[in-house]
Amino acid sequence: MEKQNRLTPVILSASRSTDIPAFYSNWFMERLKAGFCTWINPFNQERFHVSFEKVRMIVFWTKNPKPMLNKLDEMEALGYKNYYFQVTLNDYVQEKLEPNVPPVEERIKTLQELSKRIGAERVIWRFDPLILSHDLTIETLLERIEKIGTSLKGVVEKLVFSFADIQTYRKVVRNLSGTDCREFTLEEKQRFASQLVKCNQTLGFQLATCAENLDLEAYGIAHNKCIDDDLMVRLFHDDPILMDFLGAEYDMLDGWTIAKSKKDKGQRKACGCVMSKDIGMYNTCPHLCRYCYANASNEVVLANFERHKNAVCESCLIPSSKIR
Repeated sequence: MEKQNRLTPVILSASRSTDIPAFYSNWFMERLKAGFCTWINPFNQERFHVSFEKVRMIVFWTKNPKPMLNKLDEMEALGYKNYYFQVTLNDYVQEKLEPNVPPVEERIKTLQELSKRIGAERVIWRFDPLILSHDLTIETLLERIEKIGTSLKGVVEKLVFSFADIQTYRKVVRNLSGTDCREFTLEEKQRFASQLVKCNQTLGFQLATCAENLDLEAYGIAHNKCIDDDLMVRLFHDDPILMDFLGAEYDMLDGWTIAKSKKDKGQRKACGCVMSKDIGMYNTCPHLCRYCYANASNEVVLANFERHKNAVCESCLIPSSKIR
């Protein structure tokens, strides 16, 4: 294997591109045992051997972590003890924007179980993205956030949100055709932020935005780092290799500090994430959320998922040289 096609990340992202915990947890565990996976660049089809030999941190992204709950003990026994989950828990049931996610009540229960297992500080709640329509008003969204949030008090510490970027992605425009879904205006973003802060007075979450250019710090809303070096230092500072990678140092007076964040240059300018390797692939998430930028069509996704099920032990998520 050519040297340039071998990657040895310290931080693994699983995954921005698809829901590995919900649909590919068996494959993921097989790859952890094998110590590597194959990742295909969606833009030029170049194949990469991603070795896990240096992995010290795993960040999970999911709408349904339930399939991973009974695998955490095994994962930790393999030596992967540093990890946290970002769980997107929206309520777009009436609008049918997330056709294949479990019911809201079931997702809340799963999130509660996950938090009890690994701790509230290692479970980040995302209501993401925020979308408006004739029936989906700012007030409606806030009511749904408050209802879910009431069940998550003490279960999570942070709520992360973002405003939908519909026109930026042709796939999203196509997937939302036939609906009256739209983006927020600047004034609506500011009004939502102001009202969310008021709503949060009884909920008590840390509030943060994901990859938003808009500065809402005046409202007490921070810019989030989803692949978060500060959180890693807070939770896993007993791992010297991870701390060395992050550039974290300990001082008797100042405690742990990071001299310079290792920002992921492959992400959007407003993204605060630090360097990681994402091992997911586009066109593989059967949640089929209509606002998703990672799926071109439902037919392609479902065909890819069937191929995966027939070859779950393959090193590549989808056993093909062409992943579109």
